[in-house]
Amino acid sequence: MRLTTATVRSTAAAPAMNKVLRSTYALLAMTLLWSAATAAMAMYFNLPYPGPILTLLGYFGLLFLTTRFSNSAWGIFWVFGLTGFMGMTLGPMLDMYLRAYANGSELVMLALGGTGFIFLVLSAYAVTSRKDFSFLGGFLLTGVLVAFLAGLGAMLFSLPGLALAVSAMFVLLMAGMILFQTSEIVHGGETNYILATVSLYVSIYNLFVSLLQLLGVFGGEE
Repeated sequence: MRLTTATVRSTAAAPAMNKVLRSTYALLAMTLLWSAATAAMAMYFNLPYPGPILTLLGYFGLLFLTTRFSNSAWGIFWVFGLTGFMGMTLGPMLDMYLRAYANGSELVMLALGGTGFIFLVLSAYAVTSRKDFSFLGGFLLTGVLVAFLAGLGAMLFSLPGLALAVSAMFVLLMAGMILFQTSEIVHGGETNYILATVSLYVSIYNLFVSLLQLLGVFGGEE
């Protein structure tokens, strides 16, 4: 069998890719459990939602620290700081759904199950097919920026129709992000498992919140 240079490089890079993938999924599982725990604590102690400004400041501040120390052991500390903080902001939202809707617990479980299903299917497809989804990067970045600005507009001007459209956009965009981010790990575009974990966590978080908002509008029983 004739070996090409590309084949040799791909074979040599496979163990490193597998290590990054395993480390990413292991850390992602731990951060999701930690985030769920902090959300439960926020609900138990009836902590108020900090508001969009404090949430964004906390998120971007902790994201900066995670990125800054991503090549050291401190990166692990800040990953759990970031995901724990996001879990705490999620707690009041979950509590609101449980109180506002007669089927609130069902909505939360459906959103959780839908998020898990989408993540597992798309990640498995990206890993097993080994297709390169790097071409989605520019489109997804632009889409997230547009959706984020539209979300701010919907919040500032109280436009429920636009907010619903933004939630639907985020579901599609986060699904694309999971494909793109997993593909980056598989093809060596992302070799830092801490940064890979944060990217996937944020996509899962946004996917869950967006699904929950859609379910609340279309399936909520007040």
